[in-house]
Amino acid sequence: MDLITNTVAALALCMATMQTGTSFPVDPASPVIPADRTATLTVEVEHLRNTKGRVQFALYDRDGTIPDEHYEHWCKLGTAPITDGKATHTFTNLPPGRYAVNILHDENANGRVDKGLFLPKEGIGFSNYTSVGPMNRPNFNKASFVVEGEMRVRVKVVYL
Repeated sequence: MDLITNTVAALALCMATMQTGTSFPVDPASPVIPADRTATLTVEVEHLRNTKGRVQFALYDRDGTIPDEHYEHWCKLGTAPITDGKATHTFTNLPPGRYAVNILHDENANGRVDKGLFLPKEGIGFSNYTSVGPMNRPNFNKASFVVEGEMRVRVKVVYL
């Protein structure tokens, strides 16, 4: 008798759901985020050594993605022109969460880090870093921060 009662109850729930138009996400791992709950992140860079090229802004959302020398693991990518030694880019419609930023002063606008013998010839930078080197290699855990609502961060450009 319990099996029949449970089956009838499940059918009634399905019918009520269909009649009211209530729906459930198909993939609970990637739910739809209402527009009023998305985040916006504005990234600022100052003290660029010249106005050549552009600044490339890469946004990362998971551990193990930075450093990303060949720009293959970002979740969002943007560029901005340089004006008066500064550049700014805004990432919109972000799910609230933990993010890290990597910038490149891409002086020849080729979208990649140009190197000398071993070191970058162009300026680079990571959120939460004021210097970069063999003893201070960037990683997601140190570079990341929580983004909710509207946020603004400044990333320091480093020329090696």
